[in-house]
Amino acid sequence: QVQLVESGGGLVQAGGSLRLSCAASGRTFSRYNTGWFRQAPGKEREFVAAVRWSGGTTVYADSVVGRFAISRDNAKNTVLLQMNTLKPEDTAVYYCAAGDYRYAGRRPNEYEYWGQGTQVTVSS
Repeated sequence: QVQLVESGGGLVQAGGSLRLSCAASGRTFSRYNTGWFRQAPGKEREFVAAVRWSGGTTVYADSVVGRFAISRDNAKNTVLLQMNTLKPEDTAVYYCAAGDYRYAGRRPNEYEYWGQGTQVTVSS
């Protein structure tokens, strides 16, 4: 079992930055790939970024390449999402998720565990 708790969301002006944090509990957290997803009102949940269990490989949605960076510290059971040059279209609830290290990637249904989400609002 893995429990995930996100923090760091808030209101920021366009062009600003936020850093989201995902704190995980559970002894086997280091065996899971970890992803960030987001969901805006009236839209489906979409992939943002993911990092493999070892931290060595990262993947990003095209819409955030060059602006967001995902990282993890298995010793601290933490996953971070640094978000720079934020745009109003980045406004959404952001979710941290953990999934099997063998296949968890870009799809929400590849992830077993989810946090409660943190709201990010970017004003124009």
